[in-house]
Amino acid sequence: MVWAVDGQGQIPRAKRQVFVLDARLGGTPQRITDGKYSYDDPEWSPDGRQVYVSAIRRDDWEFARGDSEIYVINLATRELRALTDRRGRDAQPKVSPDGKRIAYVGYDHQKLTYHISNLYLMNADGRESKLWVGDLPSSPTQVTWARDGSGVYFLVEERGTAQLYFAPVNGKARRITEGTHVLSSFSLADNGQVAAIRSSFKEPGSLVTFPVARPGELQVLVDVNADVLAGLVLGEAEELRFRSSDGLEIQGWLIKPADFDPAKKYPMVLWIHGGPWSMYSVAFNWAFQNFAAEGYAVLYTNPRGSTGYGQAFVNGIQYAYPGKDYDDLMAGVDAALAKGFIDERNLFVCGGSGGGVLTAWIVGHTDRFAAAASMRPVVNWHSFVGTTDGPVTWYDQFEKYPWEDPQAFAVRSPLSYVARVTTPTMLLTGEADLRTPIGQTEEYYRALKMLGKPTLLVRVPDEFHGFRRPSHQLAQQLYLQAWFGKYRR
Repeated sequence: MVWAVDGQGQIPRAKRQVFVLDARLGGTPQRITDGKYSYDDPEWSPDGRQVYVSAIRRDDWEFARGDSEIYVINLATRELRALTDRRGRDAQPKVSPDGKRIAYVGYDHQKLTYHISNLYLMNADGRESKLWVGDLPSSPTQVTWARDGSGVYFLVEERGTAQLYFAPVNGKARRITEGTHVLSSFSLADNGQVAAIRSSFKEPGSLVTFPVARPGELQVLVDVNADVLAGLVLGEAEELRFRSSDGLEIQGWLIKPADFDPAKKYPMVLWIHGGPWSMYSVAFNWAFQNFAAEGYAVLYTNPRGSTGYGQAFVNGIQYAYPGKDYDDLMAGVDAALAKGFIDERNLFVCGGSGGGVLTAWIVGHTDRFAAAASMRPVVNWHSFVGTTDGPVTWYDQFEKYPWEDPQAFAVRSPLSYVARVTTPTMLLTGEADLRTPIGQTEEYYRALKMLGKPTLLVRVPDEFHGFRRPSHQLAQQLYLQAWFGKYRR
């Protein structure tokens, strides 16, 4: 089903296996899993006699979306035994320090395009499995046991931030940290000291530490960007809360130009995130600040479908993407205009991947933007589902297959509305992109050219879906500024 993966290219037919190696003597790695299936998340038991893994051990594994189980492997006998058994994902086993319990993440399959995972707990033998922490705003990550086995710590993205939580074995989960920041890559010492990376609007990423019992006593250990940002004026960010067309509350942020003067009017870029199941946050964003330095305001929001707001919010685009997320974005533009310092004649829009989809959708549904840039878009769902490296996910975004109901795929395809486009629209995609293949970009570009619309196709050589080379990331920024500058009124 999948013969190539974005960022990697052609993939071998072999499966991922687990090997062990003597940490003191070295020697030849010994494979402990069979070769018929792929395995993930290997985790030692504290006594070193067993290894826990997650896997989809089914002949139809290609079609079993996320239906993984947790297994334990006895290293002496190589016997493999399933510890979970349900329709849905069970993965990332984390063994308690005493070896008696296993924390893991997963969900019951509900035929959703995107499931937010819960936190579960079971005995090391698989008995007494229970839902431990559910109804989270996004899936828990970096689950880490407390040294005394009293519970686990984990990170959760929520409403534009990322915070550290603690779930006691007996008790209710609670948030440990507060603040307008994004925490990542956290590590917990045996004495309860935490190390993590913190980012915020004006902080690209600092190494910080704090005692987990007193998170308010946070110290910055290393700020490798202090010398780079010293003396620079960065744009101030303001949080926006506004209502969409159906009353749903949406969150976003507006970065003001670095040289902001409330008496002046400024051009604004609406920047749309990809995914679409992801979350814009309060973390530092170089591209946004660079536009602010060039005299632009930048609006970025989390329309329905974004993570960080719970499963119901994610479900807002189930079988309807693009759809009401367009209304969410337009409501965000209206909220920004209400601030009084945005030049309504000079609105611009751009986005990559899922943001590229919505950008192409926007220019087919409104003429309020002076120029647009759709990067790495999908414009034709009918052809996309058969060529992307993630087909099962996207077939499941529609209720039927394209050969059963081609109209459903057509009405959600930006290409169907290309004749309405009056906005000068640039397209930019990596030539090696396997997630949203460049053929999607070429289809839209050729249609715009056939219709005599102002457009430009930028082909980035040797790049997959996410640009790896700094020079290409800089080039993208320069192309955006040049295109918007050309059509600035």
